[in-house]
Amino acid sequence: LKDLPPLAWKKDSAVTVVIASHNYPATPRTGDPISGIDDANGETDVHVLHAGTKDDNGQLVSAGGRVLSVVGLGHNLIAARERAYAGIDRIQLKDSHHRSDIALAAANMAG
Repeated sequence: LKDLPPLAWKKDSAVTVVIASHNYPATPRTGDPISGIDDANGETDVHVLHAGTKDDNGQLVSAGGRVLSVVGLGHNLIAARERAYAGIDRIQLKDSHHRSDIALAAANMAG
């Protein structure tokens, strides 16, 4: 652990939205190709975290129910939420789904 950079806090807000595979939570389908992660990570203040993914002969594929978490950062919840969903819009995973209401009530209260 001594090689890790020091922990640093930001004053920004963060919103995380999970992309789930088809048929999650019952029997998630696996092996579906995933693309667009580099495009999503290319968005300003968007970070994609892998959870249920694996490399299948050079192709990133789904390997579980909760496949990816897309994090948006911003100076407030409204901006962070917009960035998270902008990142999600760039990712392709057949028949995947995600909630569309994450941080909506809080952003409405803040705005």
